[in-house]
Amino acid sequence: MKLTTLAPGALIALAVGAAIPTTARLHSRSAPRAAGESDWPTFGWDVGKSSSSTAATRIDSSNVGSLRRQQVPLDGTVDASVIYLKGVQARGATHDAFFVTTTYGKTLAIDANDGTILWRYVPAGIASWDGSRQIVNATPVADANREYIYAATPDGRVQKLAIADGHVVWSTAITRLAQREKIASPLTYDRGRVIATTGGYIGDAPPYQGHVAILDAESGRLLHVWNSLCSDTLALLEPSACAQSGSAIWGRAGAVIDTPTGHIFVATGNGHWDGRTNWGDATIELDSSASTILGNFTPANTDELDERDADIGSTSPALLGDGYVAQGGKDGFIRLMDARVMQGSAPHRGGELQRVPTPSGGRLFTALAVLHTSAGTWLFAADRGATAAWSFRDGRLVPAWKNANGGTSPVVAGGLLYVYDPAGGLRVYEPASGKEIARLDCGDGHWNSPIVADGRIALPEGNANDHAASGTLDIWRLP
Repeated sequence: MKLTTLAPGALIALAVGAAIPTTARLHSRSAPRAAGESDWPTFGWDVGKSSSSTAATRIDSSNVGSLRRQQVPLDGTVDASVIYLKGVQARGATHDAFFVTTTYGKTLAIDANDGTILWRYVPAGIASWDGSRQIVNATPVADANREYIYAATPDGRVQKLAIADGHVVWSTAITRLAQREKIASPLTYDRGRVIATTGGYIGDAPPYQGHVAILDAESGRLLHVWNSLCSDTLALLEPSACAQSGSAIWGRAGAVIDTPTGHIFVATGNGHWDGRTNWGDATIELDSSASTILGNFTPANTDELDERDADIGSTSPALLGDGYVAQGGKDGFIRLMDARVMQGSAPHRGGELQRVPTPSGGRLFTALAVLHTSAGTWLFAADRGATAAWSFRDGRLVPAWKNANGGTSPVVAGGLLYVYDPAGGLRVYEPASGKEIARLDCGDGHWNSPIVADGRIALPEGNANDHAASGTLDIWRLP
C-alpha cells in the first residue's frame, strides 16, 4: 500500500481542534488483534511495537483529569511495562487482569478492577539472585489463545505460565551464562513462537553476546538462535567460545516484527562490526526463523561510536511502513533508513536517508512510538530532557513539536499521547499539537512505561538498579 502523506497545512489543521484519528490505519506492520479488542497483550501493543493502540479506551481529553489512582503494593520492582487481558479465566473466575514481571523474576497476575493479586509465580532459584545485580527488565507477553503468558527470569530462562493459576508449563534457557547475559527487552509472541533477545549487564563485563532466540510456544523447544557476534555459529553460544564480546540486543522494544512477512528487526549495541560474522552497533533484519540476515545497516562512523559508547543499540528499530525504518541511538540522533536499500547480507555501512536530533540532543534509551492515521504517519520520542514529534511525509521526518519534559517510551491510545517522566508524573498530550492536557501524579522510576486500555491506565514505578524488594503499580480508573 502506498504511504499516505500529510498535505501542506495538515499538521496545523489537526492541531487546532481534533485529536489524531486512530480508526483509519495505513500499512502499519501491526499484528491482527487477538480475541479481546481491549487487550494490551505485548509491550508496544502490537508485534510491530508501534506503541499506538487503535482500541477504544473510554478515556479522552474531557475525563482524563478525573481519573482516580490506586497504588498497588508489589513484592518487587517492575522496571518494565504491563500487559492486559480482558475477561480471562483466573482462579476459577473471570477477571480483567494485568500481568507484570518484577526485577527478580516474579510474575504476578493482578485484578484490574480492584488491584487484588490473583496469583504469583516465584522462580525456584530466586534465593540465589534475590537482591543481587542479576535482574530482568523484560515485559511478559500473552499467547494468542489468551490462556498462557510467557515471562523471563534472571537465570536466563523463559517460562510459559498458565493464566488460570500461574503454574509453569515449560521453562527454557536462552543463555549459557546468565550471570553475564541479561534478558532486558520484552518478549514477543508471533506465529506460534516466542522471540526473546539477550544483552549484557551494566559495565559490559565480558564475555557475552547478543542473541535472538526463537522458541516453540507449544513445547518450549529452542528452534533457532541468531548470534550478533560469531553469527556463523548457528546455535546458542557458550560466550567464552566467541572471540568477540558485546553487541547486546537490549532496546526497550526488543524484537520488532514486520507483520506481513514475520521478518524480525533488532538493533545491536557496542561490539565489533565486520559486516560478515560480527554485527555490533547495527540494525539487522532477519527472516522469521532468525536463521538468515535479510538486511543490515551500521553507521559510517561505527568504529567511533563503539569506542565512545554511543551505539545505536540503546533503542529498537521503529517500522514506519513502506520499508522505512527509524533507528535511534546514544549518539543523539534518530536515523531514517530505507530497508530496501539495506537488503542483503552484504554489509551496508552508512547511507541513511536522514538524521534528526533526538528530542534533547542527548542519548536515547526509549522506544519510539509510530502512529498511522488517514492523515499520515507520526513518530514520537522522549528522552531524559525532552519529548518531540515528527510527521513522516515524502520520505522525510518533519519536525512537528517539542517540549522540555523528559520521558520514557511514549504511548498513543484513544487519540491521546502518554509520556511517563521518570522523575515523577505521567503527562497526557494532544498528539498533533503537543498541548499538555493533564499531568497525573505518581512516583519516580527508570524504564517504566504506561499502557492504556479499557478505561484504565497502568504504570509501574521504581528503578531496577535500586535492587529493591518492593515496588508499586499505579492504576488509574474512571470514576
